[in-house]
Amino acid sequence: MTEATPGLRARPLSPHMQVWRWHLTMLTSILHRATGVALYGGALILAGWAIALASGPANYLFFMTLLGSPLGRVVMFGLTLSIFYHLANGIRHLVWDAGAGLDIKTANLTGAAVIAFSVAATVVVWVIAFMMGAL
Repeated sequence: MTEATPGLRARPLSPHMQVWRWHLTMLTSILHRATGVALYGGALILAGWAIALASGPANYLFFMTLLGSPLGRVVMFGLTLSIFYHLANGIRHLVWDAGAGLDIKTANLTGAAVIAFSVAATVVVWVIAFMMGAL
């Protein structure tokens, strides 16, 4: 693909996402960034919780009712998943920074392990919360 500019020679364009073949390490990289953004949102929810707690029982009850709603539970489930994913993939990146696990086979294996761990850990935490009556 080239771009024609009047008066200039045609030059190649940068490849877009449609050009690249999707693979697991690409997905894990994108998910790492997305979960990092989600965790910023989680920090705002945590700040809102602290403000509601400091604002008195009525505000705290309203905030907790909002978090306990179906939408609130979906958001909290997503945040739990984001925490575990970002933690596991961050450890994976630390191992990479040490120079280990950079070959394609190991990178794909650890990517799958990160996804499996984050899903399993999230489900375990939510099952325990349900069993203890926190949900």
